[in-house]
Amino acid sequence: MSNNTAVENQKLQQEILVPARSSRKPLDYQQISLFKDVNPLDWEDWHWQLKHRVRNKEDLSQIIKVTPEEEEGIKKATGRLSMAITPYWATLMDAEDATCPIRRQAVPTSFESAVGPHEMTDPCAEDRDSPAAHLVHRYPDRVLLLATDHCAMYCRHCTRRRLVGDHKEDNSASRFDAAIEYIKSNKKIRDVLISGGDPLLMEDEEIESLLKRIREISHVEFLRIGTRIPVTLPQRITEKLTNILKKYSPVWVSIHFNHPKEITKRCKIACDMLVESGVPLGSQTVLLKGINDRPYIMKKLMHELLQIRVRPYYIYQCDPVRGTQHFRTPVAVGINIMEKLRGNTSGYAVPTYVIDGPGGGGKIPVGPNYVLSQAKGKYVLRNYKGKIYTYLE
Repeated sequence: MSNNTAVENQKLQQEILVPARSSRKPLDYQQISLFKDVNPLDWEDWHWQLKHRVRNKEDLSQIIKVTPEEEEGIKKATGRLSMAITPYWATLMDAEDATCPIRRQAVPTSFESAVGPHEMTDPCAEDRDSPAAHLVHRYPDRVLLLATDHCAMYCRHCTRRRLVGDHKEDNSASRFDAAIEYIKSNKKIRDVLISGGDPLLMEDEEIESLLKRIREISHVEFLRIGTRIPVTLPQRITEKLTNILKKYSPVWVSIHFNHPKEITKRCKIACDMLVESGVPLGSQTVLLKGINDRPYIMKKLMHELLQIRVRPYYIYQCDPVRGTQHFRTPVAVGINIMEKLRGNTSGYAVPTYVIDGPGGGGKIPVGPNYVLSQAKGKYVLRNYKGKIYTYLE
């Protein structure tokens, strides 16, 4: 490799890895000892990123200063939801600050061992509402298809930690047969959400096969993919993949964003590729204590999402899944965030705050109370400034 090429590649990496509009100093992955000899072409290969995920304390210690709480968490995070951090995500973590919002989402801690009194293994009762393998049917006209149990990175607040993680997965072409037949037989189903795990972690051929089978069902109108890949492994968004999504258009994509630092220039490139292929993008955010539970952080996130053409859709109350109580905020915190967003910023930047009703109740919208009283033909309302108005029918 010539010196000029090396310099150009280094400049490219600095450009795409620095968080957009952030004061954080750009971090070239080659500044990290674990990755110092990695070829830029390998770095941009999503298969390489997966193969070289950070899985143990020894490798992690070359990236961050591991705390005793993290060391204990890594020891206990064995089996299904073990630690798995993409090299890309690792470059975004603060090496010194254990409260770094990027780091806290990825590195296990001893706090995961504590189980709260109201926590459950399957708080959304998805297993109960599964009429066929890989399928959840709760709402009348839509179903959730869990296409894979694997993710690029295992988020420590994962709701499906009972399913997602390290284990052997059935990759046979026939594994979705029962789910597809169920959808075919129920003509009320017009909306299919493909999630997981992360469905974009499947190979291109597997994704195309699944989209094709669903698109062939005449009564399915709306097709969605739930993913975190543009955030944790943006190298996966390739021209070939976007052409597949375009082929089976319209396909909507919901992306899991939690913090403004996740919106790097590299993430923006991935989102641009999706949008420019005709894929509408929405966001889903989990409210997490110490990560995004301040109104100004959530507002900044929503604003930056709009700038990369991602429409804020949901803020979720963190589900009461076992081992996540250290992430959960009071509901009042979420309501306060909505109070600070509504009327104080663009309507497009205001998502819906929801609680997934424990035990399978589905998404329940929660927000500030703007209706103060109502009588026959008369509503007394308040606006975002607290001023009172009367609406007469």
